[in-house]
Amino acid sequence: MHQPHAERRKRLLAQIGDGVALLPTATIAVRNADNHYPYRADSYFLHLTGFEEPEAVLLLDGRSGKSVLFCRDRNPEMEIWDGFRHGPDGAREVFGFDEAYPLAEMAERIPDLLADCGQLWWPLGHDEAFDRRVNIWLDAVRGRARAGARPPAHYGDLRALLDEMRMVKDEAEIALLRRAGEISAAGHVRAMRAARPGMHEYQLEAELLHVFVGHGARQTAYESIVAAGANACTLHYVANNARINDGELLLIDAGCEYRGYAGDITRTFPANGRFSGPQRDVYEVVLAAQLAGIAAVKPGAVWHAPSDAALAVLAQGMVDLGLLAGTADSVIESGAYRQFYMHGIGHLIGLDVHDVGQRKQDGQWRGYQPGMCTTIEPGLYIRPAPGVPEAFHGIGVRIEDNVLVTADGNEVYTAAAPKTVAGIEALMRGE
Repeated sequence: MHQPHAERRKRLLAQIGDGVALLPTATIAVRNADNHYPYRADSYFLHLTGFEEPEAVLLLDGRSGKSVLFCRDRNPEMEIWDGFRHGPDGAREVFGFDEAYPLAEMAERIPDLLADCGQLWWPLGHDEAFDRRVNIWLDAVRGRARAGARPPAHYGDLRALLDEMRMVKDEAEIALLRRAGEISAAGHVRAMRAARPGMHEYQLEAELLHVFVGHGARQTAYESIVAAGANACTLHYVANNARINDGELLLIDAGCEYRGYAGDITRTFPANGRFSGPQRDVYEVVLAAQLAGIAAVKPGAVWHAPSDAALAVLAQGMVDLGLLAGTADSVIESGAYRQFYMHGIGHLIGLDVHDVGQRKQDGQWRGYQPGMCTTIEPGLYIRPAPGVPEAFHGIGVRIEDNVLVTADGNEVYTAAAPKTVAGIEALMRGE
């Protein structure tokens, strides 16, 4: 039985009172012609069920405390083509649902379960086809009014409840995130060791995938960025087809998805194994900013504390490098720093690489709590422009780690990928 998922369902049931919650999984997506994208279940659905088959709907009934799954029935002929299906009986036994039924029984059973509930929760507006289904079921309840059936009077967006639940990870989730981080870090290490001038970016992407798939993480958490030279100044560069030239930096932003959970690491390193003077100068500023941001991640610290800490270091570095005139305070106040640093410090990470959760509550920045996982990823991206020293043209540096908030501070669980200048150069020398 998937005990963590059952516990999460119990937590949600306690929140919905006499209501009912409905949650569909993701639909199968066509890539082209009769080919489909690799199937990936909906993150909210995975969080509550661990059930990875398509065409499934979860119903939670707050009145009875029951969790009910509707899923595909066993079909020996289709299983010859597409593989094993649990079917309702298998899903109930393996995943710990109280009841499970074939999809064909939804039209009959769901209106009965919706009748006389106080409130209906589902992902409002997320899936137009599912919204239509919900309305059909509600109309079926209304059609029984003369028999005494009453439809729910109130509706709520289930994602609002689940977003709060998913912000703080339980022990099972933390273990999976650590493993995703370990595999992702190993991929970065392999790419650093393999890098040589004259290769193409996609060859290093292949090194990453070799490690990810070899450790059971068959999907990336997002499209990998392998950016040589000035390509690193494009934040979401994904062409990955350029030749890597001697003297260039390489920025790799990549992470695997392991059992649904994302890794997200960025490392920047010299293609030939040694930083030039200007490259080192920029890199050391970004590294100092990242370390300052990480140090600010701790229980009770307000959400923007890591951003403020990292930005102070970056702004001073921009002034010291001659990229901007003035003082650190003045370039922050004027916003001039955005010429070279135009994104935020990071994001929550979990079942989604940009994980869910509101950063403010009642208009106030919320504090970090143990069990939250975030990225810290400052950068500097120096495009040629008037007044910008030529030695820095085309240098793009970002350094990113995944950070777990602990009871007494934080844990950087992606630290196995080296990020000091000495550590990177030693690794690339084969030490």
